[in-house]
Amino acid sequence: MHERLCQSCAMPTAEDELLGTNADGTRNTKYCKYCYENGGFTSDCTMEGMVEICVPHMVSCGMDEETARKMLGDALPALERWAS
Repeated sequence: MHERLCQSCAMPTAEDELLGTNADGTRNTKYCKYCYENGGFTSDCTMEGMVEICVPHMVSCGMDEETARKMLGDALPALERWAS
């Protein structure tokens, strides 16, 4: 079984309360509540901007900055929001 990840920032969203919301208030299973709310993205950033948003959060959880940047650099291009 694959872990459910936000298709914008790669945050695990196994817990439903971490899911974003559609315009009608229902849960959106593709995106987390930090990236997607009320049917739209909370930020119109680029993929590189998303890295800059996420790295400090990952560092605050104990990951070193270089590892966080590498992990995001590997993961984000494959996510639905950034793949094209």
